[in-house]
Amino acid sequence: MPIIVDIDVMLARRKMSVGALADRVGITPANLAVLKNGRAKAVRFTTLEALCEVLQCQPGDLLRWEPGDGDAAA
Repeated sequence: MPIIVDIDVMLARRKMSVGALADRVGITPANLAVLKNGRAKAVRFTTLEALCEVLQCQPGDLLRWEPGDGDAAA
């Protein structure tokens, strides 16, 4: 998947656990794990906003695009 999720990086920078982040954002640790491991198919803007608020960051600090094999521009 060419979208890379860097929640782990921000958690380390903020010295915060996954459980604490999930609690403060209002989602389950399991749902946060799905997102941070890149297995989510979508993310709600309200969830992204809450993540940014709690982690004091921008959306681009959490999500980035990297071209992968077969990802040629049309």
